[in-house]
Amino acid sequence: MPVAINGQNYSTKDEVAKDLGINPVTLWRWRKKGAIPTGLRSRNGKVLFSPDEVTQICAYANRLEPIELGGIRQLGLFSNARKREE
Repeated sequence: MPVAINGQNYSTKDEVAKDLGINPVTLWRWRKKGAIPTGLRSRNGKVLFSPDEVTQICAYANRLEPIELGGIRQLGLFSNARKREE
């Protein structure tokens, strides 16, 4: 349930994590890394996010990135297996 402060609704970190299906610790790591907004801390110690911040967090959580194959030597692994069979 959102927290209303000064007419603005905020979501707690636990609510955001639950809505995204992730562990709150993952949310904390993303905050620490600077990948998502840090949010605000209420006087009772809860971490709160504004609706705009929640949108940014959702965008980060649901991002798609290309797979970089340059660093993976998977084809080399298969070629070595073939050599052993021969």
